[in-house]
Amino acid sequence: MSTTQSERLRELLEPLVSSQGLDLEEIAVDSVGRKRVLRVVVDSDTGADLDRIADVSRALSAKLDETDAMGAGEYTLEVGTPGAERALTEHRHYVRAVDRLVKFQLAEGGELTARILNADDEGLDLEVPGVKGRKPTSRRLAFPDIVKARVQVEFSRKDSKDEKEEEA
Repeated sequence: MSTTQSERLRELLEPLVSSQGLDLEEIAVDSVGRKRVLRVVVDSDTGADLDRIADVSRALSAKLDETDAMGAGEYTLEVGTPGAERALTEHRHYVRAVDRLVKFQLAEGGELTARILNADDEGLDLEVPGVKGRKPTSRRLAFPDIVKARVQVEFSRKDSKDEKEEEA
């Protein structure tokens, strides 16, 4: 049975990342000129600050140095977290995106942008923003009805705590 380099790297590195309390989200090996870049994306339910990223980066680097998983050529190791507009592909991603605005591509066709209120094993409870002064509406979306989902960046969103203070 043949496995790709990324699969072999995942098998090697995932236990180490998990031991640091993080999830291994993505591994990619890219060629940049004559050098290769190993990009490792990690995350957790509580996020990953710079200290945690540095710790896992050192641990991964040491593990890679003691194996020949990257072969003989030079490479650069880059460890980071998912971007602000991350794609949601796993159940844990949806759970972590509760209270976030997400753009969905639907299996029935079309798109929907809504805030995730709750994620369970079957799907999502959403709040669809109202348009032109209308109130937001609730909607249930089952996971099989989702083709793609991506978190949206919100620059002017008021925190619900701020809204409650303004109302008082």
